[in-house]
Amino acid sequence: MTLKEFTASLTETNPPSGLHPVAEALWFDGKGDWERAHEVAQSREGTRDYDRLHAYLHRKEGDAWNAGYWYRRAGATVFAGTLDEEWTALAELFLAK
Repeated sequence: MTLKEFTASLTETNPPSGLHPVAEALWFDGKGDWERAHEVAQSREGTRDYDRLHAYLHRKEGDAWNAGYWYRRAGATVFAGTLDEEWTALAELFLAK
């Protein structure tokens, strides 16, 4: 699935089938359901991909300290761009998995 198709699917009621769970969480976040996306992040804490999602979600929430914790757990640097740019970068990464 391309990023364009993924973004277009945000008008649908349900996420596309077969997505990587982190991509599915980003879909829910893109629909404004931060809580559902956060549940996915929490479901596999200690796994780098999920910890990376967790970092983004807490950055979006405005909790820089907590986001920093999750970036460190994921072995990633704090994203330097906008939240929209980070969402796009993560979506592209996890659509490819």
